[in-house]
Amino acid sequence: MPDEKAARWLALLTPALLLAGAYISQYGFGLPPCEMCWWQRYAHFAALALGFLAFVIPNRMLVWLAAVAIALAGLIGGFHAGVEYGWWQGVTACTASPFASGQDPLAAILAAPVIRCDVAPWSLFGISLAGWNFLFSIAAALAIALLLTRGRRVADG
Repeated sequence: MPDEKAARWLALLTPALLLAGAYISQYGFGLPPCEMCWWQRYAHFAALALGFLAFVIPNRMLVWLAAVAIALAGLIGGFHAGVEYGWWQGVTACTASPFASGQDPLAAILAAPVIRCDVAPWSLFGISLAGWNFLFSIAAALAIALLLTRGRRVADG
């Protein structure tokens, strides 16, 4: 079915591209992730694994689970963006960059920058990276759901 195939591709490519963007922004542009950024990545890692499995074991449930994980990453991104914009209070946990191998661990920890979750390090058109993750992830999750339900209606019809 073409709709199910498109949904499977979207379930695989969405987290792959969003994670690629996250790592490019981190290593290419020097924007290390905060704690809530990592939460979004964890959900995308799960979605990526489920999307990959949906190709290995063609199963609609795996695609649905990938869509749920993508939506979860988007909802975390929406919460994170709200914290960055000051709409609500965030978590108190923040992260620091890991120390390079060969350094004194205590000195590296003390010298590491603290990455705040309530400050957007970059934005485009007034939308932070977390906000963009929210928009793309929710749109992709809804598109996957639409493709799967439309594909099911055609098969049942």
